[in-house]
Amino acid sequence: MKLNLLSCDAQRPDRRSIAQCISEISAQMNESLSNELTDILLEGDAVDIEVEDKNTATALRLLRKLSIDYEIIE
Repeated sequence: MKLNLLSCDAQRPDRRSIAQCISEISAQMNESLSNELTDILLEGDAVDIEVEDKNTATALRLLRKLSIDYEIIE
């Protein structure tokens, strides 16, 4: 499944937690790329990631917990 991460509405977003979440839920993502995508997301630009199908429910729950707005593409 593909997700479009739109924005983070948290008052004080935790970059490390967001990067770790992106790394855990996405298919074949390394730590440096997840850090870069986190920076892009927190600057206000949307980020596309692909989530493994077995992690879909967990991924969506983690994103909501981190106050990340998303839309499901596929």
